[in-house]
Amino acid sequence: MQDLKDKVAVVFAASGEIAGAVARSFSQHGAKVYVTARNMDFVKALAKEINANGGQAEAAQVDALNETEIDNCLKKVVADTGRLDIIFNGIGVSYSEMGDRLPTTVATFEQFMAPMEKICGSQFLTSRVAAKYMIQTQSEGTILLLTAALSRSKLPNLAGITAASAAIEGLTRVMSAEWGKDGIKVICVCAGALMETNRISGWINAAAKQYGIPVEQLIAQYKAFDILKMSPTLKQLGDTAAFLASDTGVAFNSHVVDVDCGKLNIL
Repeated sequence: MQDLKDKVAVVFAASGEIAGAVARSFSQHGAKVYVTARNMDFVKALAKEINANGGQAEAAQVDALNETEIDNCLKKVVADTGRLDIIFNGIGVSYSEMGDRLPTTVATFEQFMAPMEKICGSQFLTSRVAAKYMIQTQSEGTILLLTAALSRSKLPNLAGITAASAAIEGLTRVMSAEWGKDGIKVICVCAGALMETNRISGWINAAAKQYGIPVEQLIAQYKAFDILKMSPTLKQLGDTAAFLASDTGVAFNSHVVDVDCGKLNIL
């Protein structure tokens, strides 16, 4: 399928497994993809893989928390192609950056704010710079943000990451309202726990060790809420992102799109 033929996409934090899967899917659907991250070696390898599989990709070193680097990257993309159709920011936090699951009465203000600054702050920066260039080039593009199902969960000792996840969803609605007049759609992808990712397996292993619970028990507790008794894959998430960025996906705007195969415990 070539749903994104002739589109130009930029993927931030592409060294992560989710963003990497999205970049591959964008390419498979016909887009030219610029893959960026702080780790230049990783995105060079990703671009090489995409090109070897018949896609079009270029790599760039960009810190998705540095507005100057974001702006310079997108300025070059527009200079090279004359347009900017899609961005996706897959920035995430490690288990320790989630606050180590400290009780809210114990966590410091800095620990609470760390996920807000990193994940919500980065989404704010990449989105607003992208919008500026989409408006300038009249690209009428798609801005895809990433959040976590924690935004609508009730789990203890995760105040910072939960608040940051909910903030990203609110930011999505505000930006879609601001930029809709310029034909820009803003959508938030809410990923369920992707068991094949290192981040989720690391979180499960660390939590199991902290609480003295077998890893298998934690996995079973999470999967007990699966409506279809199955979990989403990285490829499914990537293909969902490609659909949302396509012309057919225009029906989705300002929405939070859950990619979790349905969960009983998520509103």
